[in-house]
Amino acid sequence: WKRGQTEVLLLFQRGSDELFSSISNSPYIMSTAANGNDSKKFKGDIRGPSAPSRVIHIRKLPNDITEAEVISLGMPFGDVTNLLMLKAKNQAFLEMNSEEAAQNLVGYYSTVVPIIRHHPIYVQFSNHKELKTDNSPNQERAQAALRALSTSHVDTMVAAPSTVLRVVVENLVYPVTLDALCQIFSKFGTVLRIIIFTKNNQFQALLQYPDGASAQAAKLSLDGQNIYNGCCTLRISFSKLTSLNVKYNNEKSRDFTRPDLPTGDSQPAMEHTAMAFSLTVPTLPGALASLSLPGATRLGFPPIPAGHCVLLVSNLNPEVSDYLLIACVYGDVMRVKILFNKKENALVQMSDCTQAQLAMSHLNGQRLHGKPLRITLSKHTSVQLPREGHEDQGLTKDYSNSPLHRFKKPGSKNYSNIFPPSATLHLSNIPPSVVEDDLKMLFASSGAMVKAFKFFQKDHKMALIQVGSVEEAIESLIEFHNHDLGENHHLRVSFSKSSI
Repeated sequence: WKRGQTEVLLLFQRGSDELFSSISNSPYIMSTAANGNDSKKFKGDIRGPSAPSRVIHIRKLPNDITEAEVISLGMPFGDVTNLLMLKAKNQAFLEMNSEEAAQNLVGYYSTVVPIIRHHPIYVQFSNHKELKTDNSPNQERAQAALRALSTSHVDTMVAAPSTVLRVVVENLVYPVTLDALCQIFSKFGTVLRIIIFTKNNQFQALLQYPDGASAQAAKLSLDGQNIYNGCCTLRISFSKLTSLNVKYNNEKSRDFTRPDLPTGDSQPAMEHTAMAFSLTVPTLPGALASLSLPGATRLGFPPIPAGHCVLLVSNLNPEVSDYLLIACVYGDVMRVKILFNKKENALVQMSDCTQAQLAMSHLNGQRLHGKPLRITLSKHTSVQLPREGHEDQGLTKDYSNSPLHRFKKPGSKNYSNIFPPSATLHLSNIPPSVVEDDLKMLFASSGAMVKAFKFFQKDHKMALIQVGSVEEAIESLIEFHNHDLGENHHLRVSFSKSSI
């Protein structure tokens, strides 16, 4: 089991084709190219778990990779102090200024696969504690690029021609929200202002940072990446604008320095308590943890590898339905397998990799029955049903035909109603005979503290109900989603972006 956990943690650091080759214990040697362009006799790392180190080993780089692109992988996490390029092997070694910075980098990229020119890049700790480079032409270029980017990182006027980025989202298969973009771009600095709009039939955004270094780092790292697997591609350029003028705080524009701005006509009120947005993994150590706020948006980062839609969920109550029902908010659960010797752990197979990303992004770290859920990507690509005649005590269940599926149609509009867990729940499919007190008593019956309730003004089939905490809301959703209210009405429960 411990070995299995290690493989899960390293899943993004290896291609799926290499998972079984990793059991080899012999180190591989990166031999010197005949022209001496690579560091001589530099010994590579064993493909297995390594202790934390300032040196990061990066593999599967595209043939035409530039030094600047490799350096940009490390810049958001701290100063890059050295670089060793091994282009003949499609590899590189990156040395960070501290072990903490390196841990933040590996921790982040273990969940978010970095993509350069449509190539997934694999990142892990090196066995080497520091880099020693030679004076070959190849390494001279690496050092020159390192000096240039390090200088521009300090001198913001050199780093970027503007603090405002223009973002175009191409191949828009799934909806992209203002909050999603803020969350993605806040990894590189504080997002001050943002405006989203449609121009020439393209979804676009203007986004302002306080300094050019943040804008430069965001452009270097995110340009060409996909928000979701294989779609919603970011195309980023520097805007000619030097500042954004935002008049309203709503779903189309936001000025985080001016929480007093009105929402504008016919726009829903927005909360302004969060000026930062959490990362995909809300438990990252060190500097990245300071970007996380409870209840902040946790939408997907780019991307889970195609074909990987099985999650490893731990710290569960040993009830399959608990996780099944909450995961249904973020995708269609196809199969669930409780692990025989670890009943608090389960493998959960989602319908596709985008849904797996959404479920993991929103639910990892959330508390359920007093314990924080721990969710990572499994090394398995599917959950196998027991062979005929081989019973497994009911530990594996098939939900592929479940009536609870919310996303049967590709690009379903339900994707636009996905929100992070919050204390306010959205209720729908309420029959006319059910009144406010009925629903308040229903939710109170499970031990939740009902703090507020409101029917929708134009449609009493829908309502908002606010309970005492996010954990209570999660447990209430599990308890009452699909609850029979009579008159052939089954209650539909999801998380709301609004508060009462």
